[in-house]
Amino acid sequence: MSEGVPPYVRLANEIAAQFAHRSPTDAATAIANHMKAVWDPRMKQALITHANSGAADLAPAAALAAQQLQAR
Repeated sequence: MSEGVPPYVRLANEIAAQFAHRSPTDAATAIANHMKAVWDPRMKQALITHANSGAADLAPAAALAAQQLQAR
């Protein structure tokens, strides 16, 4: 496990890697749908807060997914 990286960031980036073959927008939608269905609300909120703080450690598709989650 990466030192200092919150678990929700690591998981979001791992999920994003699974959708790397898709366009960023399609990947973000798939990631957000997965998170909405599976993730605990506290994890989703932590990711949204982290993304809003300008987190450079999030994969681009994961950051877009966080934006989509916030808009829902």
